[in-house]
Amino acid sequence: MSTRDWILHVDLDQFIAAVELLRHPELRGRPVVVGGSGDPTQPRTVAATATYEAREFGIHSGMPLRTALKRCPEAVFLPSDPPAYEAASALVMATLREFPVRVEVWGWDEAFVGATTDDPEALAAELQQAVHARTRLTCSVGIGDNKHQAKLASGYAKPAGIHRLTSDTWAQAMNPRPTDALWGIGAKTAKKLADLGYHTVAELAAADPAHLAARFGPTNGPWYRYLALGKGEAEVVTTPWIARGHSRETTFQHDLTDPEDIARHIAALAHHVAQDAAEADREIARVTVKVRFTPFLTRTRQSTLPAPTTDPATITRTAGAILDRFTLNRPVRLLGVSVEYTMPDENSGPAKNVTPPG
Repeated sequence: MSTRDWILHVDLDQFIAAVELLRHPELRGRPVVVGGSGDPTQPRTVAATATYEAREFGIHSGMPLRTALKRCPEAVFLPSDPPAYEAASALVMATLREFPVRVEVWGWDEAFVGATTDDPEALAAELQQAVHARTRLTCSVGIGDNKHQAKLASGYAKPAGIHRLTSDTWAQAMNPRPTDALWGIGAKTAKKLADLGYHTVAELAAADPAHLAARFGPTNGPWYRYLALGKGEAEVVTTPWIARGHSRETTFQHDLTDPEDIARHIAALAHHVAQDAAEADREIARVTVKVRFTPFLTRTRQSTLPAPTTDPATITRTAGAILDRFTLNRPVRLLGVSVEYTMPDENSGPAKNVTPPG
């Protein structure tokens, strides 16, 4: 086999749960759910992750803990501990960087690795062994010609396996599969594609780009066909990730109905995000307020600041003015304030075309 460039996707197996099991080895083999304070009787708390044993009961991330408790009363519930997960993730990424490869971190539990080798499977096995030796965590590794292929391949490799999916094997492996098997196409988009007659990857790959553009827009439409053909980005970017924004939000155990009470919570959240920005030495360009009414109606409003700032009074005053644009005629279950930062390469003016995390 000749030496060439490859993209590997390293995906840590049930990462959060795995970190917890290292701290609680007596729970191995049992259904474990991690989320919130670890109390499944508290309302409006959701699972961050679940072990494979818990998933057999239909428990998944994002599920309310109360629902998880009903599905599996014998499950063990543990509180979420983000600092522990950040530390474990940092150790994993540092381990990957010890190899002669390029590493692009995509979150706590995954990274793309760019490598030039004549044996990507051997490299994948070495990465797995090094990560396990350093952290006692296991990972699955997907191998592809681009990120899209590698990402899908790691899913087929789970748990703790290695799988290759390339342009040579794409059609045989992917053509019969439904369109939501592609990375970037979810259930809602798959349903819209099915309404147009595109049920499988093969059908989408053969679609007329103009037909797709007419339904999904000139960018998204042809992009879906591009994915169905197995194409994707092949560059691994090692530039450190820079946050484009930050958010704070609170879910209330009891619905809020008093406008003054709601305004006080928004002011407190705005003050916190302003402090967070100042501590991160970042200036705020835009403020967004999120209100979730019962049972689950979410609305957002935003304003761009006249000039970037970290002044808490300005951020709080802006958030309050945004809140005034809401019609608070229903009980409120969640409030949030998010901000967009100016980016390091911007000399002035608000950040453009960015979405704050949260």
